[in-house]
Amino acid sequence: MYCIQETDKPKFIFRIFNILQLIDNKIILPITGDEVLSSNKAQKLAQKTKKVLGQTVSKKIVISKKIQKQKEYVENLKEEGFEIVDGKWLFEVLSCKVLDYIIKKKKLKKQELSISILVNDLTDHMIAIIRQIAKEYKRVNIVTKYMEKLKKIEEQILKEDGIMITVGNNKKKGIAKSEIILNVDFSSKLLADYNIYENAIIVNIRENVVITKKRFNGITINNYDITFKNFDYYDYDKMTKYKTCEIYEASFNKKQPFYEIMKKINNDKVIIKELMGKNAIY
Repeated sequence: MYCIQETDKPKFIFRIFNILQLIDNKIILPITGDEVLSSNKAQKLAQKTKKVLGQTVSKKIVISKKIQKQKEYVENLKEEGFEIVDGKWLFEVLSCKVLDYIIKKKKLKKQELSISILVNDLTDHMIAIIRQIAKEYKRVNIVTKYMEKLKKIEEQILKEDGIMITVGNNKKKGIAKSEIILNVDFSSKLLADYNIYENAIIVNIRENVVITKKRFNGITINNYDITFKNFDYYDYDKMTKYKTCEIYEASFNKKQPFYEIMKKINNDKVIIKELMGKNAIY
């Protein structure tokens, strides 16, 4: 894994000739965090970055908060096939901790809540997450267009765990009474087809979603950050220039079994530090 960041005072010659510095696992671009790159410079820096990374075996990169604003540079890297860590994979894995954080902040009672999970792309990790949520909440509702596949999971959870969940795809009633909605992969366009409880808390996991319904007065959460044990062992740049959740996500082998991933998370004492919603931080 390599990190890409700006510098506070780029040397004149580095700036003129677009010279990148490689220090440990950090690539330092010859620009400040406040610069706005031209298309030409963004492309040149992306090509130089590709050349530097080509000398390594890594395709995984973490980009600093300020460099992420250089959209054209970032898009050039994506087109070159680099895996840009964005924290979304970890957000999904931490779904239960996110729910716990919301309940604590809003002073809600688990036993009284109705949780809806909106998901079409059902991975092994997502199945494990659903089972975990179902063990903690009495009313869990899965909304999906792949009814047959989810019905099998519903039966499996009932048989193996003795827990009943509801699976359906009723656009009028499916999520109309859910106080918390875990939106795994429904787009803004798809979600607009459903009646949503007007004061619901919607957590958008895999992509940022905007709710356009006029009567919706709830909370939409698209982002988050974390803290964890021994984070202060990282150098100053990684502690200040990057999102912690992205640095932490980059440490994982995503192909590991879910229980191994959760074992590491629990050992590292990961906690949700904040959830970022529309015009607010929780």
